[in-house]
Amino acid sequence: MRAGPSRGQSVQAGAWTDSPTPPAGLNSADCLPVPSGELFDYWNNKSLAVSRRILGELFAKYTGPIRFRVAAEQVSRASRQPRCEIVFNHPAAISRLCVNNDVTRLGEDYLAGLIDIEGDVEAAFGLIPYIETLEFQTSRKLRLLRDAWLLKQHAPTAAPSRVGTKKWRQRARNSGDSIAHHYDVGNAFYRLWLDPEMVYSCAYFASADQPLDAAQRDKLDYICRKLRLQPGQKLLDIGCGWGALVRWAARHYGVTAHGITLSEEQYRYARDRVRAEGLEHRVRIELLDYRNLPEDAQYDRVTSVGMFEHLGVKELPHYFATIHRVLAPGGLFLNHGITHFSGWNATPITRFVNRHVFPDGELARVSDVCSGMEAAGFELFDVESLRRHYVLTLRKWIRALEAHRSAVVAASSEATFRLWRLYMAGSAHFFGEGSTNVYQILAGKRGEKVILPMRRDDLYI
Repeated sequence: MRAGPSRGQSVQAGAWTDSPTPPAGLNSADCLPVPSGELFDYWNNKSLAVSRRILGELFAKYTGPIRFRVAAEQVSRASRQPRCEIVFNHPAAISRLCVNNDVTRLGEDYLAGLIDIEGDVEAAFGLIPYIETLEFQTSRKLRLLRDAWLLKQHAPTAAPSRVGTKKWRQRARNSGDSIAHHYDVGNAFYRLWLDPEMVYSCAYFASADQPLDAAQRDKLDYICRKLRLQPGQKLLDIGCGWGALVRWAARHYGVTAHGITLSEEQYRYARDRVRAEGLEHRVRIELLDYRNLPEDAQYDRVTSVGMFEHLGVKELPHYFATIHRVLAPGGLFLNHGITHFSGWNATPITRFVNRHVFPDGELARVSDVCSGMEAAGFELFDVESLRRHYVLTLRKWIRALEAHRSAVVAASSEATFRLWRLYMAGSAHFFGEGSTNVYQILAGKRGEKVILPMRRDDLYI
């Protein structure tokens, strides 16, 4: 846990020491530094008393598995064995929560180091419905506003400004800039918690206790089997990441593979690994936008794994039309992507994700994805949900991230560690409750002869 300034030291807003590198996409002016020093000096008897009173009022009816602390003082008891503790390191975090019950404030205060989440961070997302539905009578609202004002007056140090005030200004969806915002944090950062193949998408588990690296290899092979890959076929992987799928397909199925990405970090890594594995004669990695594929390009198989979420719903018709154009007669296309049951609506959570994680991210409904593919001229052969597999994947990523915290911070920053921990835990929560899902959709051109077995038995050998 980070602590406050040394005893007796005067600290003004914006003048904190030991500022970490901000998360990807945030400038130092946008992100609060994580404090340093002794935590005790953020509090005095008056601010502690007011904080206890505010939290007691806010969480009087909360019965979930979360415990709350102000500095070292426990101020609430969970109704059962607590799964996590939310620790308020600075009075400003309590004051903001009191004035505006916007749950994203808690997330941004966590990024800033004003609060900590100890234990199972996924459990903290269970607070969202409680906070969003908080309602008080006028007299209680006035008392809370009065206490927020008192807390601001009695806080020993000035309240820092809100994190992330500068909005992301994107030039185009799925542009190089927007991809770099998320993926170019650094290959050293991702290597610390991904599997050895560097797969940054949902794994495919035989059981909950299967190791992540084995489940990711099973996913790569499962996609190849769904595509019924044969030696000599040409495979295009749009958004190839660090090149795991194209290398696997070339090595185990004898195809000629073309992987394209907009991330320079991924491109360099994938290119070097292809060379190291002696696959240059079968695998080509290119820094290329799928919209710039040559007009005469033709592939027997096309895959897109965890990429189309970046496009935005309005871009999907052009995306599917492009894939339809480059897919050879009788070819197969597999789209693996995340969806949301209601689509991408403007909510505090989606604004947080677009501001801090995926600047251009949007999730479509799976029904809209299927309709869009059909409108582009595809026939759908197979639609499979891997939602439960993604819950397991995310939890294993989180455990690996937390286990390598010191190295992750050294490779990136404290703020980056906090952002990815929070983002992946929130994703695990929403996949777990079923509001988000991930589907593999296998399709071919409508009206053309596509050779497929009558049953799916061959997928499970």
